[in-house]
Amino acid sequence: MIEERTYRQEMGVRRFHSFTTGYKETDLWIGVDPDSFREEIKNFCFGKIKTYRTELENYLATDPEYGLSLIPYQPNGYAPEMAFTMAKTAEKANVGPMAAVAGAFAQKLGNDLMDNFKIKEIAIENGGDIFLHLINPIIMSIFAGNSPLSGKIGIEIPKKAGSIGVCTSSGTVGPSLSFGKADAVMVACKDAALADAWATSLGNRVQTAEDIDIVLKFAEQIKEILSLVIICDGKVGIRGIFDLKLIE
Repeated sequence: MIEERTYRQEMGVRRFHSFTTGYKETDLWIGVDPDSFREEIKNFCFGKIKTYRTELENYLATDPEYGLSLIPYQPNGYAPEMAFTMAKTAEKANVGPMAAVAGAFAQKLGNDLMDNFKIKEIAIENGGDIFLHLINPIIMSIFAGNSPLSGKIGIEIPKKAGSIGVCTSSGTVGPSLSFGKADAVMVACKDAALADAWATSLGNRVQTAEDIDIVLKFAEQIKEILSLVIICDGKVGIRGIFDLKLIE
């Protein structure tokens, strides 16, 4: 089942020229600054997503344990580049490789777009996991399902941030696997695949609001995490270099 992604209606409607594309269950929202947008970008994105997905599916057919593992797992020598990227980042967060798939897809597409087109700013959202390349500041609101804090708070990413991954895991929203009960655990890293893996890993640790401070303390040792926001049972915790913002 594919969840209806109504939150996309609010994403960068003034800032980006946006469109959606996908292949099979992969469904992406892509925003490009209006001055950089070209119609051929749409076909480029579809072709790339089809290629990434086909390569990964073909590999999973030969190594199904890679797709099922909930702990770090190393691909064999026949794996595509994407599989190695996912495994490497997932190992750092002590989760299975598929925990990094959405962030890895978004980041790979973003880098391929910037290598082939003169793009100033870009945002790629893949099931709530986002790759950004920014010049100007932006406030990223946090979707947390039925929580009263959903869409009411966010982080401000400053100007000239470059490439950033902002990924969210939830135990109460969406079809993705989580062993936690948080409404949202948002992680920002320079690497989107790593942000995706850490969002899953840290989300697994949040069972109640009492776990928020424990997980924030644990995350202090993870230098790659630029920002962490946890929403659970109407409470919120934050650490990192990005400011928390209230959104009206």
